[in-house]
Amino acid sequence: MELLAGIRVFDFGRFIAGPYCAALLGDLGADVVRVERVEGGEDRSVPRVMAGGEGGLFLQMNRNKRGMTLDLAHEEGRAVVRQLIVRADVVVANLPPGTLRQLGLDWDTVHAINPRAILTLATAYGSTGPYAKQPGFDSVGQAMSGAMYMSGTPEAPARASVNYVDFATAQACAMGTLAALWARERTGLGQKVEGSLLRSALAHSNSMLIEQAVRSPDRVPQGNRGYLAAPGDVFLAQGGWIVVQSIGQAMFDRWCDMVGAPALKDDSRYATDELRGVNSADISAIMSAWCAGRARDEVLAALAAAKIPAGPVYSPQEALDDPHVRATGLLPLQEFGDAGERYPLAPHPVELSDTNTAFRHSAPKLGEHTDAILAELGYSDGDIARLRAARVV
Repeated sequence: MELLAGIRVFDFGRFIAGPYCAALLGDLGADVVRVERVEGGEDRSVPRVMAGGEGGLFLQMNRNKRGMTLDLAHEEGRAVVRQLIVRADVVVANLPPGTLRQLGLDWDTVHAINPRAILTLATAYGSTGPYAKQPGFDSVGQAMSGAMYMSGTPEAPARASVNYVDFATAQACAMGTLAALWARERTGLGQKVEGSLLRSALAHSNSMLIEQAVRSPDRVPQGNRGYLAAPGDVFLAQGGWIVVQSIGQAMFDRWCDMVGAPALKDDSRYATDELRGVNSADISAIMSAWCAGRARDEVLAALAAAKIPAGPVYSPQEALDDPHVRATGLLPLQEFGDAGERYPLAPHPVELSDTNTAFRHSAPKLGEHTDAILAELGYSDGDIARLRAARVV
């Protein structure tokens, strides 16, 4: 079954936090319509991969959606927005509070037009507080949560190239939207669901912040080396890098046997995870020397036999070629457009045994479904032609 069949979602988002939230709802069967500028959104070609200019980010964020164009600054465009809201179960937007008000997508306006509608917002800092009016992207969340500082080295902070704050915000907003839909079944009313990049980023770094608030260790960045146990680092073997993360006495004991250093089990410097974290540089040096003379596959096989979590550090191409990824269908090939251009698309992040989350159709071409959606709103062919002539759509 498709869990959200019959649920109508209008997505006014851009880039990741809003659009991916809407895509997750689309995966669950909702009828999701992406609304973008007449000339195309600024996120449509990031990074360009298709002959028509569509980007990889756009293809991922907008699968299982229909698409229409609309000039939100035009008076008649605003009239179309009101008609969309009347028919909406969910409106998704990741725009600053002031812009939402200007476009008629703020909570007061949406709720007045359609009390059953759920407004799902993803902002940089939330709708209140000193920073509420400021714009922000994923990297700002990484930076202001302490994660970027702690991911770097004493010489410089390091940003994660994958936008995990955006994705975390999108997933939290999707979860909140599902909760709001469930609540509406009981109350008959919609509500505002609001996530923010800073809120998500702080949630991810919270344990580190709790430690600082309670114990004030004033930790300094140390690259890939872990703080709370060891070995926990990246190591260079012959043929490539690997990552290892060992936690607990049992794993450490097995690691000592694996590297031929059983005496370390009784060394007082390494008696607990906390002490191993303090002295992790010594343990990393031992592991680095052990890896240096062995092939990467040999090292990974030994770690697997010792039941110590480890994996290869892949390039993007190696990730595409991994046999487990291929065997389990984690990046199935999809087709886009009439030319049948193909691309690997990660499926819905969780698998449900009795609920369909399958790929139904690729991201829409610019304005692909505009006429059909306007017709559903009651616009005649003549009305649609007039709107096109005025560049409202």
